[in-house]
Amino acid sequence: MLEQTETEQQLERLRVEHRDLDEIVDILIKSGHQDEMRIQRLKKKKLRLRDQIARLESSQSLQADA
Repeated sequence: MLEQTETEQQLERLRVEHRDLDEIVDILIKSGHQDEMRIQRLKKKKLRLRDQIARLESSQSLQADA
């Protein structure tokens, strides 16, 4: 049970970080920010976070099925 709670907390932290990065990227794009490398790095980080979230959600659902 404790492991489940830790996983849920980690998922929430990752979701918040992903949402924050999404907002930052949107602001940079809308402001006409010229640092494309920075925007691309942030987008890649968002993708890595999304992958981590998906893996945790998948393992969480597998644990629930067991």
